[in-house]
Amino acid sequence: MAPQIPRTQKLASRLRAGAEWVNERPDLMRTVRLMRDFLPGDAEFGDPYSTAGNEPTQLVGRRLWALNHSRWSAAGETGLAFLQVAEWVTRRDQARGEMTDVVIVFTDLVGFSSWALEVGDDRSIELLRRVGAVVEGCIEAHRGRLIKRLGDGVMAVFDEPGDAVEAMRESIRRVEDLHTDGYRPRMRAGLHVGQARRLGGDYLGVDVNVAARICEDAGEGEALISRPVLDRLEGTAVEVGGRRTVERPGVPEDLEVYVVSLDEARNGD
Repeated sequence: MAPQIPRTQKLASRLRAGAEWVNERPDLMRTVRLMRDFLPGDAEFGDPYSTAGNEPTQLVGRRLWALNHSRWSAAGETGLAFLQVAEWVTRRDQARGEMTDVVIVFTDLVGFSSWALEVGDDRSIELLRRVGAVVEGCIEAHRGRLIKRLGDGVMAVFDEPGDAVEAMRESIRRVEDLHTDGYRPRMRAGLHVGQARRLGGDYLGVDVNVAARICEDAGEGEALISRPVLDRLEGTAVEVGGRRTVERPGVPEDLEVYVVSLDEARNGD
């Protein structure tokens, strides 16, 4: 005789089956998705880009994505709707998901990878800590926002080009004083102003890529700024020279870049 299944167990099984059926209903999914379009905040919140930061809403969003096996259900979309509004409430001053005009900065260290290969992880990481403290301190001191660390470099954004230029000039000068084990770190930087879309903890867009390519074209101890940055520096004491173009994929052929003079910053010490 087959064992009797308790009535409560049968009921629980039916409730789970009913919940799964409701959760996978395409019409409910569409209804919740449509509702999100009318809620404040980023209606696309939940994809890997929008949850790439370390804020509570982004951490929960990534966890929700994992629990749903990288696909969304009605319950998952409802959860994202709450997170969408929560993120808007806490960070609505930064207009997430919308295109915004910012000064975009990329930096890295020239020759660091070769030196790190020779001295090993311990010494190279120790130097990166020291460089990071200097560069990130300069960014903060000049009202910039660190977006992410990129190995031996960083990405940052500023509201004002003058602040970005001063932060980079100071960073380049101070990083040169951190020489160790026969290696004198030389930083380079690329600055560009344009439109970027903030998603999660990152900024994305064509102008972000342009800024990165400008940095790659800079020489050691050099800060390059694009013509749009220079145009916004009119009336300031910033001196530039060495006009050239950046011949790299993703950069407009007619985009002019200029080398920022570091002498003025030294004279101000």
